[in-house]
Amino acid sequence: MAAKRQAPTVRLRRLAAELRRLRAAAELTRDDVTARTGINPATLYRIEKARVQPQKRALVSLLDLYNVQEQQRGEILALLQGASDEGWLRPYHSELPEEYTAYISFEAEARTVRNYESLFIPGLLQTEDYARAVITGVLPMANPREIEQRVQARMERQAVLTKDDALQLWAIIDEAAVHRMVGGPKVMREQLQHLRKAAAEPNLTLQIIPFSAGAHPGMPGSFVLMSFPDVDDPELIYIDSMAGDLFLEADVDVRRFGAIFDNLRAEALSPGATSKLLTTLAQEIEVGEEVTT
Repeated sequence: MAAKRQAPTVRLRRLAAELRRLRAAAELTRDDVTARTGINPATLYRIEKARVQPQKRALVSLLDLYNVQEQQRGEILALLQGASDEGWLRPYHSELPEEYTAYISFEAEARTVRNYESLFIPGLLQTEDYARAVITGVLPMANPREIEQRVQARMERQAVLTKDDALQLWAIIDEAAVHRMVGGPKVMREQLQHLRKAAAEPNLTLQIIPFSAGAHPGMPGSFVLMSFPDVDDPELIYIDSMAGDLFLEADVDVRRFGAIFDNLRAEALSPGATSKLLTTLAQEIEVGEEVTT
């Protein structure tokens, strides 16, 4: 049986980044480190990529090699102590795709999330019926058990919006997402009503980019920018596409996507106008339902 994989956490990612920085400052290659510590090169690679949590003995060997002084050593060892805290991941999440469980872990630890969606309602704002309909449509080869696992994970994720020290969410949606009749009129009407209600919460800002805005920088696809409570934890970008999930953390990428989000925010309707549009669309669907019955 394969060993249970470990979803990367913010602390593990930060620990890996610090070890990479220390090795670079010491002007050592991975082969140099292996020769002087005996740490397997594949293991060292996985440690520096936040794929595995280092054993304390291996970490101490690295800190000795890099000549890390007492105060900084204590801070790095403290990172190790919390590196395996996977937030609220459930046992069944081990059956979900690795990138998705990693995203769940990061989202659970985030302070703020800026999410742009071009075709979907953001996962944190989906109703259960909408989530089930959209997951079924997007994953036609998934069996019912896999679909329900995805739905359950999506519903559980939403606890970050109501917990103590709730996540601050800024969501921008292309108008196409609120017109697409996912799950049928009743499901979509309830989804729009849920969006309008959620948008009234103090930790949530919701905007829609209207069709009248024409072409805009978000048309190539959706993305999420996450920032964390500790200023030493670098911001993280998550992109979910048909080519696979991608995490970016380079400063240049963070600045680029931050600028794109700011542009989208300027193109979008105000939160008040967004709420009015959602009300109008929900009423139009309701009228259409009455006509058909």
